[in-house]
Amino acid sequence: MDKYRNFNHQTHAAPSAGSTGAVRIENLSKQYRMGGKALNVLQDIDLSIRPGEFVSIVGPSGCGKSTLLRLIVGLDSDFTGDIRLDGKRITGTSLERGLVFQDHRLFPWMTVARNVEVALLNQKLPRERRESLITSHLELVGLAGFADAYPHQLSGGMAQRAAIARALVNEPKVLALDEPLGALDALTRVKVQAELQRIWMEAGTTMIMVTHDVDEALFLGDRVVVMSPRPGRIAQIVDVDLPHPRDRASPVLHRLKDAILAELTAEPGKGDAGLVQFPVRPRS
Repeated sequence: MDKYRNFNHQTHAAPSAGSTGAVRIENLSKQYRMGGKALNVLQDIDLSIRPGEFVSIVGPSGCGKSTLLRLIVGLDSDFTGDIRLDGKRITGTSLERGLVFQDHRLFPWMTVARNVEVALLNQKLPRERRESLITSHLELVGLAGFADAYPHQLSGGMAQRAAIARALVNEPKVLALDEPLGALDALTRVKVQAELQRIWMEAGTTMIMVTHDVDEALFLGDRVVVMSPRPGRIAQIVDVDLPHPRDRASPVLHRLKDAILAELTAEPGKGDAGLVQFPVRPRS
């Protein structure tokens, strides 16, 4: 994969059914039952994600961001509409789709290597192949020297990288990340953002990340999906027309941040005046 990747929506066609890691969401709506009443959480979501793309999702609390990830991963099948991976309808969980949570969820009694191995237990792989996959993915996340360490011996950032290695060891087509860096302190978070960017560039996996941090969304994402308050809809999709790896000091990132914050903090009915100056397009 080219180290300096840049997805520009204007020059790429929609993913084909035969491509790897292409996600297509059409007319997606989701309700929960609360107190005998229907609560609309997501409404009319339409989104295409290209193979190998990094898409960030931001929006106010309660707008359904994490719910959308759960539906993509297949943890919840009670919705209307359609979600497809490489043209095949998603109907449940699969090793083709991995998930990383805000908490690393490592087993404290297992070493880092054995925690990563847990993800491979449902596959009938020779021991030698399993160990090779564990080693290569610990190298990918920068933990080659910590295979025999226990979670309590790792920093927060290292533990989260171990969780990412566990999610990637099955070589999924899509990796969903639900506020993966939200529990880290500010300095560690910046460092792990850079590590996550490097991991994505090396692995080439389609990644979809939910975050409340607009800077993080822009630093990592080829596109940033901005969602409206509940019921969650796609208000805007912002193209980040910059190559990777990125310079945090880029004036483009600062302008786009202002645009996204203007959208997120706009009063209902006030329009999108803060966005029209920048490379932002309506939802597709």
